[in-house]
Amino acid sequence: MKRKNMLFQIFRYLMMFIILLNVQITSAKNSTGETTSDEQGKVFRAGAAMSNITPPLGVGLIGGWGTPLASHVHDELHARCLVLDDSDTKLVFIIVDNLGLSREVIDEAKGLITNETEIPASNVLISAIHNHSGPRAEGEYQKFLVRRLADVVRIALNNLEPASIGWGVGSVPEHVFVRRWLMKPGTDLPDPFGGQDKAKMNPGHNNPNLLKPAAEPDTDVSFLSVRSKEGKPIALLGNYSLHYVGGVPSGHISADYFALFADRIQELLKADRQDPPFVGMMSNGTSGDVNNINYGGEPERNPPYAKMKRVADDVAREVFRVHNKIEFHDWVPLKAACEELTLNVRKPDQKMAANAQEVLKRPDDVKTNRPHEKVYAERITKLLEWPDQIDVVLQTFGIGDLGIATTPFETFSDTGLEIKEKSPFKTTFTIELANGYYGYLPTPEQHELGGYETWMGTNRVEKNASVKVVTKLLSMFSSIK
Repeated sequence: MKRKNMLFQIFRYLMMFIILLNVQITSAKNSTGETTSDEQGKVFRAGAAMSNITPPLGVGLIGGWGTPLASHVHDELHARCLVLDDSDTKLVFIIVDNLGLSREVIDEAKGLITNETEIPASNVLISAIHNHSGPRAEGEYQKFLVRRLADVVRIALNNLEPASIGWGVGSVPEHVFVRRWLMKPGTDLPDPFGGQDKAKMNPGHNNPNLLKPAAEPDTDVSFLSVRSKEGKPIALLGNYSLHYVGGVPSGHISADYFALFADRIQELLKADRQDPPFVGMMSNGTSGDVNNINYGGEPERNPPYAKMKRVADDVAREVFRVHNKIEFHDWVPLKAACEELTLNVRKPDQKMAANAQEVLKRPDDVKTNRPHEKVYAERITKLLEWPDQIDVVLQTFGIGDLGIATTPFETFSDTGLEIKEKSPFKTTFTIELANGYYGYLPTPEQHELGGYETWMGTNRVEKNASVKVVTKLLSMFSSIK
């Protein structure tokens, strides 16, 4: 009898030890982000699709100081969509080949998407790539575009399948340069309003007054990738802080290097002619003060589209290199936060408004040394019609240990680098021109330097807006971490 009791006690202690060991193993897995017992049984899925949004020839193309009429389609414009589903939450990315979409257009599209799919608007991210060779989203084209944005989500949902997901970061420093340069003291840099700047956008090569770039660019190319359980590529979403490349002849419709990257990464991943089709996507990072021209070097001469192809190829090759090393996860949690931030609108004072009226009355043949004086007289006059405050939409996604933020501005590189540095996520990137378009977002320090991006009318919100945006986004990150 005693022997039986002793054996029973040993058996009980052994079972308790096994239970404790299992608890410790589960806790260890949870701390590294691997699947826990609570996550068992859930299926991670992904689906992607594209909708053609090319306008008819004859529409006006925006991005420069004029509005040339479209006379040729070099490459079709698209809305590219990726849907992620962790069995509880769905996240939607829609990257649109357009310069910038107003909040009214995006809200209309999100309303359709929510009505037709029941995915909440807070979980839908719609951003523009900022090509300078496409139409404005207005009139009949706006109606067509909104319908196609809703359609592409439904098609991506139809394509949902069990998937795994991974992400990574590479570096392509050779194609990003801060386009704002500090000029030597005493350089004459008039602004359109009667003042003087300290910094100049696109100051030209071999300019004797060049001092140094006004900031540092973000050289990262970040990406997330999804593939089927069998290893077939489904989609890849990149993020690179390059304004655009250009080199597009007047009248040509093009999605710039963004589309060429999508095509090249598809080729590198050997994902051609799949069913459903692979979808490559490139979003615009924080590139409000960045382009691909090195004013500290020698000028380049490239035929149309040549530089664009070179940039797309280099960025795609770096993504492919890093992609071969990343870890794919069978399941990760998906989270989203979406909030409005109230910002003050910049308005001209009485003196500036009166001067604008005088400029607008002046005959066109009267020339001054003030750059684009009449254009900005019109712009600041229109700002008087704006409300004193606006509410802008900010959004954050959590995908496992990857954090994604959005801004509805052409956001400076300093702001994007600050968000990356202070983010609670291991990997972070920011998609600009998302959920609205309100012009440029310089930092307070860059406002002090002046220059095109800081001029009232190019920038429309308070000079401290970038600080408020970063603070809000970091708070939203903390809420979903």
